[in-house]
Amino acid sequence: MTKLKSYLFKRLFAAFFIACFSACFAINLSAAEQEAQKREFRGAWLHLIGQTQWMKMPTNKAKAYIQDQLDKLQAAGCNAVIFQVRPTADAAYKSDLEPWTSWLTGRRGKAPDPMWDPMEFTIQEAHNRGMEFHAWLNPYRVSSNLSTDNIPADHDSKKHPERYFKYDGKLFFDPAYQENRDFICKVVEDIMSRYDVDAIHIDDYFYPYPAAGNPFNADAASYAKFGKGMNKADWRRHNVDLLIKQLHDTMRATKPWVRFGVSPFGIWRNKKNDPRGSNSNGLQNYDDLYADVLLWSNNGWIDYLAPQLYWNLDLQVAPSRHLAEWWDKNVKAPTQLYIGQDTKRTMDVADARTKAKNELASKIELSRRLKNVEGNVWWHGYWVTENYKGVRDSLQNHFQRTIALPPTWDNLAVKGDDKRPQAPSNLRIERYDGKTFLEWEAPKKHDREDDAVKFVVYSFLPDENMQNLDDPETIVALTGMTRVKISDDMDPMSIEGLRFAVTSLDRLNRESRPVTLRR
Repeated sequence: MTKLKSYLFKRLFAAFFIACFSACFAINLSAAEQEAQKREFRGAWLHLIGQTQWMKMPTNKAKAYIQDQLDKLQAAGCNAVIFQVRPTADAAYKSDLEPWTSWLTGRRGKAPDPMWDPMEFTIQEAHNRGMEFHAWLNPYRVSSNLSTDNIPADHDSKKHPERYFKYDGKLFFDPAYQENRDFICKVVEDIMSRYDVDAIHIDDYFYPYPAAGNPFNADAASYAKFGKGMNKADWRRHNVDLLIKQLHDTMRATKPWVRFGVSPFGIWRNKKNDPRGSNSNGLQNYDDLYADVLLWSNNGWIDYLAPQLYWNLDLQVAPSRHLAEWWDKNVKAPTQLYIGQDTKRTMDVADARTKAKNELASKIELSRRLKNVEGNVWWHGYWVTENYKGVRDSLQNHFQRTIALPPTWDNLAVKGDDKRPQAPSNLRIERYDGKTFLEWEAPKKHDREDDAVKFVVYSFLPDENMQNLDDPETIVALTGMTRVKISDDMDPMSIEGLRFAVTSLDRLNRESRPVTLRR
């Protein structure tokens, strides 16, 4: 909604400006700017682990901080926030299963005071802005630093130490134990049953990242117990496969419209180890983390992948240009593919091919050119909100300057169901306290995938076709509310001649027919 007034201004003067400007000068927009999409996933990760500012904030300031972060992400064109709610088997929400996270309150198990629920609050604030909320969990990590983390005495790892292992100064759930898989799925089911999340998101930490000079063998006891003569690497991959499949089944049984996303390390396998692999020479998901993410995609166990291509475009050992092309060729529908972009590295390094001072334009252009890539996720969102080297300005004013709707999702649980949400009704102009609003009535919700959960507001100049909803330039708001401010007494003529259309989006991001109004 913060963009609405500026968008209306642009709509009124766009035709005049372009006609006059193009008569005198050549308009020189980059390909990335020219190819703005109506449908594009534009996410940002907001992590808690390692972020000490949260534990220093009282409740009112923490809430204001979240609102400010979301406002800035929305202004930068983002339509989804991936918010870390379970960094180390703990909770940034009210939970009877796991303790409050120390990254929120300073001590594991200590509740916020005054009490509030960060996940509940962030969901509502994101949805009010028309943004998706993806609940981000780390499945296996219990402690990131055993020398400083305070594991409660009643923690399950103290009661059943055989189900956990220590490695590189950290504590992990052992993926071999069915009890652990059941518990992780129970945590996800609890979140989904109590919170209106749009997706469950897990990151790249499966079996631990290998530590230099310390070969991993911390699961020797569980391998002796459960391995049954399997090749150890295959056995480890199978253990992770079992969790991913069980998570998929749990989610489909709980709320089939909630998506399951994974953001793996950016290399599946190197070509030197597998002819199907990429031209790279880095750590591998398959061999080092025991995560066969392509298997999960091919089997329909996950709904989207956001591989972490955090390297520069032409870095020799892991060129993100080539890796984006590799993932594009190897991830097939219905799994959606987004590219995880490292914001800082992107802005720190000049583009050798285009001579630009950073790689931002080239990375976005590449993501929009590739057939199966449907968007980007920015790591991390704080670099965006802090406008690191002008990245927020560039996204807001150039590369994500139009409002994008998230991609529709072909949910296999409702395959063949071509329903769309009901359209809003009673579109009208109202005035309150000297301000003018566009208002409408929302369709009734039925706790189904076709519930109308957000709304798209379009504006059209007098000579434009109101039936053409494909032009992203006509979108002036994406919101979870049922009204938007369109003018105030300072500029009463700002909407004269405009015509409006409003549509509904459902939980699968399918769009309703429009309801229209002529001003």
